[in-house]
Amino acid sequence: DVERSRGLGDVYKRQGLLVASVSANAGILRVTEGAFVGDAGLITFSEFSVGTVNPTYNAVDYGGAAGSPTVNFDGAFDFSGPTIALDGSAPDAVIVSDGAAPNSPVLSGTPTFNGNLAVLFDVDVAGVGLDAGYFDAIGGTAIEAFDRAGNSLGSVLNESLGIEFLGLVTDDGLNGIAGLFFHIVGNEPAGYAIDSLRFGRQGDVVVPTVPEPGVLALIGLGLVGVALRRRV
Repeated sequence: DVERSRGLGDVYKRQGLLVASVSANAGILRVTEGAFVGDAGLITFSEFSVGTVNPTYNAVDYGGAAGSPTVNFDGAFDFSGPTIALDGSAPDAVIVSDGAAPNSPVLSGTPTFNGNLAVLFDVDVAGVGLDAGYFDAIGGTAIEAFDRAGNSLGSVLNESLGIEFLGLVTDDGLNGIAGLFFHIVGNEPAGYAIDSLRFGRQGDVVVPTVPEPGVLALIGLGLVGVALRRRV
């Protein structure tokens, strides 16, 4: 429930646990890099020098249009207030060089390649995605979206080894994502970093078409019919 989602903030910071609860009126869908169109923003972490701690990106820093979000980074969120905030006492986010990344520099948590990363937008966005890795295990890391009140909207796990794009969008395409948390949820032997952060407001991210429940039921019945015919 909502109270449970927000109350797990301290557990999150201590153990890096995945909050599984989902807001009652919103959710997320997985998207590819190609879903970000129009005036979607892009931060490559080459805009500032290596060693920059907890960077803040205004629109002018990443070439965004007027009114584009200001993007702030740190190592964790603070869920204690009425709205989600970055935790200034958490281990830092730092721009570092990474020989395993095709487009170094990248952003890492602390300790390097093994710390959590929190991304906070000053205005809500509809979708966000990033290049992450280098992964040595499948399903060991996640990006999780939060609304402005600190409620979890859902998460996306890595499904590949190496460098992988992880992206999500609100299921209705509306601006509802205030923050993104990137962290280890299972086994990841070599750690990770992030690069090429993409984000967009309503209309800048294409929402995947999801079949209605009735259509899915008909598809299921059709598959059952095919299976029965094969057995006859």
